[in-house]
Amino acid sequence: MNLRQMLPSDHPDLITLFKATPGVALRDADTYDATTRYLERNPGLNFVIEEGKEIIACVMCGHDGRRGYLQHLIVKPNYRKMGLGEKLFTACLSNLSRIGINKTHIFVFKNNGIANSFWQSKGWQLREDVHLYSYTSSDSTNA
Repeated sequence: MNLRQMLPSDHPDLITLFKATPGVALRDADTYDATTRYLERNPGLNFVIEEGKEIIACVMCGHDGRRGYLQHLIVKPNYRKMGLGEKLFTACLSNLSRIGINKTHIFVFKNNGIANSFWQSKGWQLREDVHLYSYTSSDSTNA
């Protein structure tokens, strides 16, 4: 298995992986162009793990200069419980730390029990002291 930087050319395989994963929502922001912008804005922070030529796991990571944010950490079901998820987020946290970012957040749907259990088992703390508010500046219901 090979951990490497995510590339724009991975996009079709990533979308296939996202669609096959319960608890992951695809949005308008998951287009090829938007993903490419995200990768360019966040160099050295987005990774895939391959088995042969197949992408079996991925994570997207970005930051706002103060805090890191993980999105779409996915491991194919038949490769879970092998430490791949931790390998991915550890690579992100290490690279964020190198640029002075020492706190990272991840948004997980409340009904995604597998993901919530994973993050809690890795020592991530469920925040109950904040509310998340979102504003959509387009007419899209899937922004």
